[in-house]
Amino acid sequence: MDIEARKRGRPRLFEGRDEDKVVRALDKGLVVLRVISESDGLSLSEIAETSEVSAPTAYRSLITMQMHGLVAFDDHTQLWRIDVEAFRVGSAFLSNSAVSEQARPVMQRLMESTGETSNLGILSDREVVFLSQAETHEPIRAFFRPGTRSPVHTSGIGKALLAFRPREEAQRLAEQLDMKPFTDNTICSADDLMKAVDEMVAQGFAVDDEERTLGMRCVAAPIFNSFGEAVAAISTSGPSVRVTKDRVLALGKQVRAAADEISRNIAGRIVDFS
Repeated sequence: MDIEARKRGRPRLFEGRDEDKVVRALDKGLVVLRVISESDGLSLSEIAETSEVSAPTAYRSLITMQMHGLVAFDDHTQLWRIDVEAFRVGSAFLSNSAVSEQARPVMQRLMESTGETSNLGILSDREVVFLSQAETHEPIRAFFRPGTRSPVHTSGIGKALLAFRPREEAQRLAEQLDMKPFTDNTICSADDLMKAVDEMVAQGFAVDDEERTLGMRCVAAPIFNSFGEAVAAISTSGPSVRVTKDRVLALGKQVRAAADEISRNIAGRIVDFS
């Protein structure tokens, strides 16, 4: 089928507000699936409580998803877990992403040169979503399961990506964020977040200075596509005893260089921060 024949993504019958077209049972099932994906196994009562979906409805969703291989039930532990089909479906996103493919070897080299964990993330629905990680072998290290979401205001990746949204859009997004404080260092106002964004643009990298977790620090830089849009960001994360304030500038240059390499590999534009 040619592209022209496939243009429309929805029939004219369904023009109007998106919220009026939601399949409620499917919506609740996807909430349940997300809750399970963020755990190492949950009981039915834990799923119902966390998802705020009634136990009978959650159970029907689980049985339906089990039939499709998305979740599995362990008879021994009585816990529900993500199954292989969910991984296959989720991996379809990565297989279609040139950024993920091109970033992987660069992330591995960045991890080896810095000795710290390297991460790849994007902005999605006012949150940072981690796509991939090259994990250091150090016993104390940062760890983000692929698919993990993190608040923009506490994330180096979040600030790096926010910095290259159109200014009015970035300001509007900052004002919409629920800036929950996690530590004494957490940025809790839109104005302060925009100041951090300006610092990112000035120096070429952004920093999470123990803003999400005390004792952990992160340095991040954006990756650009051919239109000069920041489509993802790469970071180096580790304990503050190793990722010291004195080391941030050197790490920032390494992360910036890694981000530029990925941008070149996807035929993206290189932004001059000098």
